[in-house]
Amino acid sequence: MTLNATIRSYDIICFGDELPGILALVAASREYRRQTGKTPKTLLMFKGYSQQGVGGHLVRGQLAYLDRSHVPQEVRQEYNLPLFGDPSSLYKEFLQRSGVVQIALDPKRADAALRLMLSEAGADIVSRVEIQSVLKQGNTLVGIQITRNNETYLAKQFIDCTVNAELAQRAGVLKVRGFGTLGLPQSELPVTLVFETTGLSITALRQVEEAYLRRFSNPYDAEAQNYLAIAAGWDPKLSDRFRQDMTDNLGRLKTMYVGQDFIDIRSRALSIAYHSFRGTKHMLHDSGTILDAANIAVLPGGRLLWNALLFHVNGTEAEMLAQGACKPTPFMLQEMGFIETWFKSLGAKTVKPAIELYVRHAGNVLEAKAPLSGAKMLAGAVPPDQALGTFGYHLDVRGGIEGLGPRAVELGAGSINFPVAPLFNIGIQHALVQSVPNLAVVSPASGFDGYACAAGRIVEFNAGVGQGVGIAASLALCTGRNLFQISNKEIQQVLRVTRQLPKIYGRAHTAEALRLQTFELALLPVPVVTA
Repeated sequence: MTLNATIRSYDIICFGDELPGILALVAASREYRRQTGKTPKTLLMFKGYSQQGVGGHLVRGQLAYLDRSHVPQEVRQEYNLPLFGDPSSLYKEFLQRSGVVQIALDPKRADAALRLMLSEAGADIVSRVEIQSVLKQGNTLVGIQITRNNETYLAKQFIDCTVNAELAQRAGVLKVRGFGTLGLPQSELPVTLVFETTGLSITALRQVEEAYLRRFSNPYDAEAQNYLAIAAGWDPKLSDRFRQDMTDNLGRLKTMYVGQDFIDIRSRALSIAYHSFRGTKHMLHDSGTILDAANIAVLPGGRLLWNALLFHVNGTEAEMLAQGACKPTPFMLQEMGFIETWFKSLGAKTVKPAIELYVRHAGNVLEAKAPLSGAKMLAGAVPPDQALGTFGYHLDVRGGIEGLGPRAVELGAGSINFPVAPLFNIGIQHALVQSVPNLAVVSPASGFDGYACAAGRIVEFNAGVGQGVGIAASLALCTGRNLFQISNKEIQQVLRVTRQLPKIYGRAHTAEALRLQTFELALLPVPVVTA
């Protein structure tokens, strides 16, 4: 450290500005004030540019279509729960402040809500940060030195909410890329460049889709069948699959479902039409990019935000994109040019990409206090007397896990399909790091093993974990301990006393959990570790 370096001291630093980390700082500030009457010194630091929005992939990445908790109807009836169950109190507050009706999140309103919550918490913000080095005393993280102006930021507790656990990696925490916990470090989920259209009404979009559905499902429409063949890469079997996908089991056209503030595209009709226009095969690995069946957030002013444009990446590429502040590559922006042309041909007035990518997953840390596997999720995860909430989500990964099927066959591990959706209780022990006891990783890069990251990457789940980590950070400050020493039970007690504890309704699917445990253990490798 140079003599003229600027040094600033804090109680808690969060690296990354994804929602779970921001809510962790808010929870920490509120609990510390409750216990001491004082405001802790907290800092949010991240690689993006704060003037372009605070809130990571939800704001700068414009991922406006929120994945919500899946709660079976019989459980909702038993516990008198609304459609999406009972999320963490801070997540519900964030949704309310952002004006979310059901699913659609307006990035502009989310930015304003998060800035206000951080201001109320007394948090400082430093953006456009690049880590030069970290400071440690023994195995404890002490500070972060950044490349700008020899600035150094010290703290007692640290939270990493980046998708690739960047701070944790720099602090020496071991991590695998891709699906390294399944022996596939170069297999990775695709990344998305969300885009916004205006001027394309829902009525017009519905009419366009229905026309394509009718034509593609009609084997006597020669022109339409030629378009379908182009999108199938002239593979007759794939053409048949695409044609059959136009209708459901009862022979009805699979038209889009229009909800209160969202649209679910249920067929490949629009995708096939786009790929025939592009002259590319509608297969992610073959073409490098696809326009997938879209999840669309419907916002005021005729704004539609599309989670649909997927790009194939491997484990190394996902890591590089995360390290590069999730900026789209020239190849991705070139594809957006074709997207713009095609959507304007449908009637859109404007077509604009987000300034950052939605990177779903970029590996996992290996040194969690209590790693969380897919099997543990199916078994209910945290016991009810320690739980901080409950979350449900299917073990599904958009785009699939490349190479998993052949690897399972090679090892005799059986079917890779696990249709039962876990409904599991939330804790923070998978986010705590053994080798750096005052650091928590609250993101898709937390200590998830095997299939767990399929549900563990969802922001609603991590928001609940983040609230728990924030309370843990305040307890650590108040008692002179590290995050690693704080139990789920202590956090639950705070939530209970402050009347913030959600209903707990996790379910154990024992038979499916045992089947998945056998599968995950069979695939578990000696991991390839990345620095």
